[in-house]
Amino acid sequence: DKGDLVEFPRGLYSHWGVYIGDEEIVHLAGDGNDGINGQYNSGHLFTVCGKRFNKAMVKVDNFWDVTGNSKAKKNNEKDRKCKPLPKEEIVARALSKIGSIPYNVLWSNCEHFAAWCRNGENRSEQAESFLKAVVVGAAAVVVGGLAYATGSPTKEKKEKS
Repeated sequence: DKGDLVEFPRGLYSHWGVYIGDEEIVHLAGDGNDGINGQYNSGHLFTVCGKRFNKAMVKVDNFWDVTGNSKAKKNNEKDRKCKPLPKEEIVARALSKIGSIPYNVLWSNCEHFAAWCRNGENRSEQAESFLKAVVVGAAAVVVGGLAYATGSPTKEKKEKS
């Protein structure tokens, strides 16, 4: 239906867009064919499909062209936490951003864009999960480093023996 969010799972990440009817998707993508059929693999933190960008394009493409070889699924799960806007407003918001906009995989990616269009909230669960993993990993390194620096009881017993 018009205004639904569409998720295109592509392995390590998902591409997102807003369905506007007539088999068309508005989505945030890099230049060239990025976002269409996912031919690039993500290989760098600040990339769209493995290509580095400071800016990306909001554009309208055919649903089937964006789907390519991947699957697509309607995903309005964010509606559980944030009420969706009226369908006409979702479509209008998506179309209002057509053109070049700043891009950042953590703060302004295709999922942020789609969520903003539907719910008015700039959120990306992919980015949030990544950031949580980084924080947990960093905390583990710090705790491990502190334990090593202060010496573990096992290390002291071995040295006294």
